[in-house]
Amino acid sequence: MTTELFSKILVANRGEIACRVFRTAKRLGIGTVAVHSEADRNALHVEMADEAVEIGPAPASESYLVIDRIIEACKETGADAVHPGYGFLSERAEFAERLKAEGIAFIGPPVNAIEAMGDKITSKKLAAEAGVSTVPGFMGLIDDADHAAKIASEIGYPVMIKASAGGGGKGMRIAWNDDEAREGFARSKSEAASSFGDDRIFIEKFITEPRHIEIQVLADSHGNAVWLGERECSIQRRNQKVIEEAPSPFLDDQTRRKMGEQAVALAKAVGYSSAGTVEFIVDRDRNFYFLEMNTRLQVEHPVTELITGVDLVEQMIRVAAGERLTLAQDDIRLDGWAIESRLYAEDPYRNFLPSIGRLTRYRPPREGKRFDGVIVRNDTGVFEGGEISMFYDPMIAKLCTWAPTRDEAVEAMAESLDAFEVEGIGHNLPFLSAVMDHPRFREGRITTAFIAEEYPDGFAGAELSAENLRLVAATAAAAQWISERRGSFITGRMGSGHRAEPRETPYVVRAGGEEFEIAIDAEATRGFYDAESLVAPSGGEWGGPIWLTFADEDEARGYQVAWRPGDRVAILFAETGEKGRWREIAAMKIAPIPGGFRMRYRGADLAVHVMAPHVARLAAMMPEKEAPDTSNLLLCPMPGLVVALHVEEGEKVVEGQPLAIIEAMKMENVLRAEKAGTVAKIPVSVGESLAVDAVIMEFER
Repeated sequence: MTTELFSKILVANRGEIACRVFRTAKRLGIGTVAVHSEADRNALHVEMADEAVEIGPAPASESYLVIDRIIEACKETGADAVHPGYGFLSERAEFAERLKAEGIAFIGPPVNAIEAMGDKITSKKLAAEAGVSTVPGFMGLIDDADHAAKIASEIGYPVMIKASAGGGGKGMRIAWNDDEAREGFARSKSEAASSFGDDRIFIEKFITEPRHIEIQVLADSHGNAVWLGERECSIQRRNQKVIEEAPSPFLDDQTRRKMGEQAVALAKAVGYSSAGTVEFIVDRDRNFYFLEMNTRLQVEHPVTELITGVDLVEQMIRVAAGERLTLAQDDIRLDGWAIESRLYAEDPYRNFLPSIGRLTRYRPPREGKRFDGVIVRNDTGVFEGGEISMFYDPMIAKLCTWAPTRDEAVEAMAESLDAFEVEGIGHNLPFLSAVMDHPRFREGRITTAFIAEEYPDGFAGAELSAENLRLVAATAAAAQWISERRGSFITGRMGSGHRAEPRETPYVVRAGGEEFEIAIDAEATRGFYDAESLVAPSGGEWGGPIWLTFADEDEARGYQVAWRPGDRVAILFAETGEKGRWREIAAMKIAPIPGGFRMRYRGADLAVHVMAPHVARLAAMMPEKEAPDTSNLLLCPMPGLVVALHVEEGEKVVEGQPLAIIEAMKMENVLRAEKAGTVAKIPVSVGESLAVDAVIMEFER
């Protein structure tokens, strides 16, 4: 098999996608080569490859985007093929052309297809000629911001301003009036120039109540092409996908088929070969319009693989080697449902601004097929102790679940997110968990405006249902009891050794603004430390059951808690009604804090305090500590680079006025005045790198 393919594949990328390609290449018996910047010397993709070549300094413009260095690495290692992954050079026609000239295979589409589809203006014209539905818009060159406002007004607001060579949400802005069109044009043009080296912009009508649905296509160089179902990518933030699923809960069979047939027609029209994605915007009446074609492997390709059983990376390799597709359209079957959650190093409590630092703890849920048939998959390029750099995309991992039905896949994702441990940086796990439990998402009533509509003031944590809050309280009480009992058995500590327990241990638990009175029946729980109780159903060391009684309930509930002091996850089990049988009902992240525990569950992040009743009475009298007043300061919301300062010391500003632009992880963030005032001091300068919460400006009080 390997003699028909390639002897050695170099992946011109980093992170999880490089690791993903290496997995398939190794399975096919193909040698692998990693390239890396100075910042990525110890990266997971470097460790995973058979060989590795350093190609330059940390900035991508001096390493991963330098074509000459990639080609030199191929020659140095003898790699006869290159897989570009996504991003970086993956859609650069010049890169594919240079590889061809050097006799190195490009595992991607032909140069003409990249050129045609990579230019969003040209691609829309070609799509229209191929009979594909397109969105009304202006595809010509735009002179300046005033010209942009004039065009937008003629199309009719709202409009979407886009970079012609864009992708990944960069260089995109929605404008609702002339002022927003002018500023959106300037920001999109600047981002496009820095991210893609191409500052051309186009404008099109923004579809209200839109859903973002894309079709996966696969074609060979012999004229064969198929489509492999669709992916719904409507949960987006700043035009960047956050959660994807396959299939879409919105499409019917007829619309799905029409979209698939148009996607294949477009692929054939441009002589496409390899894996590619045709993206559509779909309105509430299931009218669909062509957005763009991505001539590469998509970030969200795993959900398609999970419902079709097709390894898209393998197919790309085989097509690049000249093989014919062995799949016909009738062979494609959509089986079950798959969800993907993108775990980003972005702090949802700081308006999703980037976070950098070291992963002091990184423990994904167990991968593979579970006893109930659910499949868990985690594509990642990081490891515990590794560092999240400010130079690259903030993605940490792509967590996927598959199940026979959507409801089961969503619930499996919620459970897997609960079990995913990440510490050391800000991350969006709480937000992902909150979305999974959101009634509107559960019902499939989503649009690309979902996040803006459901979290208009940002994300401040999810509110747990009354039942889930009781589960948190029960787990905290059990954890406190376990800690106290364990401590009493440590030699040399006061009160250590076996001693008589009171029949009940009462606690007052405060969680989520609610107070629970819980008693643990020590007599019923006396077997907690018996030898046969030391192995919990989850395999944990401590067992149960622990019998809890809520003061407002008539009967005790039987719970079993798998947790040891020092563990970061507590697993709560409940009785099934059958003697000796238990079912897992919750996995909660848990860490001790003074007087209780910090507990995270289903998107909520709670400080849960567990006290004896007499302590609770005294604690209620304690004054709350006030936060320091920073209302006269403009603080840097994320680690980043000062790109621009729009005001000077002594200048008066009005509410909403742009003050500064901070660039982080390839995105420009405009910081605006929250109220009118006078600038007293600016202690930073353009080009300076800032830490989170660094003072950018001070205003007169």
